[in-house]
Amino acid sequence: MSEQPTFVLIHGAWAASWVWDSLRTVLEGQGYAVITPDMPGNSRNPASPEQINMQGCVSQVQACCAGVTGPLLIVGHSGGGVVATQVAEVMAEQVAGIAYIAGMMLPSGLGFAELADEVQKTQPEAAGIWPYLEWSEDRQSSTVPPQAVCDVFLQDLPPDLAMAAAQRFCAQPEGTRALVAEWSAERFGQLPRLYIEAQQDKSVVLSVQRRMQQLTPGAKVVSLQTGHVPQVTATQAVADALVGFAQR
Repeated sequence: MSEQPTFVLIHGAWAASWVWDSLRTVLEGQGYAVITPDMPGNSRNPASPEQINMQGCVSQVQACCAGVTGPLLIVGHSGGGVVATQVAEVMAEQVAGIAYIAGMMLPSGLGFAELADEVQKTQPEAAGIWPYLEWSEDRQSSTVPPQAVCDVFLQDLPPDLAMAAAQRFCAQPEGTRALVAEWSAERFGQLPRLYIEAQQDKSVVLSVQRRMQQLTPGAKVVSLQTGHVPQVTATQAVADALVGFAQR
């Protein structure tokens, strides 16, 4: 795949495609096409219950990429990493590589909650955002209070900018949050990978990021001194890492 890839940026839980606005501008300024799908059930993409699952997420990405004939470079932030993995497995013939930004890069069949629970036995901070969540009465969706967004996700932004961004986070259906990817060595396993780790992350803490790198080895690693959302707080550094990966 020598043709320049199209970036497909997949957001994480409680967010939406807006979280990519700054990065999208930088990548497009360097001549790359960028696709930023909204996952089913978030504030920008209302969906029926039968679409709020892994298949619904994959189908949404496939629909957004339907007009692309060249290679795709799939990027997943946080929980979007699980979707990125499944998309890469399903669309392996068209995928040039996968990049994770503080993302959930997991072995086939392993859920993030299972991994985080294990790490919490010795590192309580691995609970991340979980203790702050506010749940719907039926526990089928959750929200993150704005101050928790500022403190856990965006602590490396100025407080006024962090609070402005926090107001944009939305309710997250469980059907598209608690996902588990299933992948094969012959498809996903053959694709180049990049892991951009966020060393100051309070949500997917660094020890958990590195445990995922151990369990799913082979990714090139770029380490940034940022919190959980480096595409917002260190946009140029993330763009440089992604473009370097694309060019390789």
